[in-house]
Amino acid sequence: MKRLLIIWLLLLPLWLYATEAQDSIAPTDAVYYQPDTTAATNGAEPEYRYMIDLQRKPDAMRAVWLGAICPGLGQIYNRSYWKLPIVYGAFMGCGYAIKYTNGLYTDYKTAYKELYYDNEAGNISSDPHTSYIAILPEGYDIERMGGVDRYINTLKNRQNVYRRYRDLSIVATIAVYALSLIDAYVDAQLFDFDISEELSLDIRPDIYYDPYTQRTAEMKLAITLK
Repeated sequence: MKRLLIIWLLLLPLWLYATEAQDSIAPTDAVYYQPDTTAATNGAEPEYRYMIDLQRKPDAMRAVWLGAICPGLGQIYNRSYWKLPIVYGAFMGCGYAIKYTNGLYTDYKTAYKELYYDNEAGNISSDPHTSYIAILPEGYDIERMGGVDRYINTLKNRQNVYRRYRDLSIVATIAVYALSLIDAYVDAQLFDFDISEELSLDIRPDIYYDPYTQRTAEMKLAITLK
């Protein structure tokens, strides 16, 4: 994660340059309300319509490329700052999982190899600093683990288990990376999506004639943006 932070700091000037070029031609707020001049001319109090400044619409591919260079930059470019804790929290969790499972995989792998070769040489060590002795649960010895052969199989199985967990953690990290790019692209594309709060709900029960099933009841549900 330290490397990720260093890369982010090194690429921060690139992001600043990109956003500065975008902001130089854009007004302060992307969302504003424009008065309805038709209502004003009729003597009524003007109504305000929800408008979106298309000059501030982020470029979807730029958001993807920034997110590809450094995860989170796409969300910053889209000004979705609230998503940053989610993105970086997911990466930190995946990074911790990789480190933790890889450490256990390495320990069991080392213990398995040393015990295997010591058993082949007929020289099983009882030194508590030996890897296959140090990794034993507290209060256990090789005999309580079922003997040398069974303990070798146990170490081998646990090595495979934690290797699989490590690989799954790597896959999860790749998935988080891909999802951050997809989110940046979709968020930029939906910038000018109509989010008006004025909704109408229309429910229409009806009965129609079906030549196969005779009469059939149906319910129509329509949601309309105003």
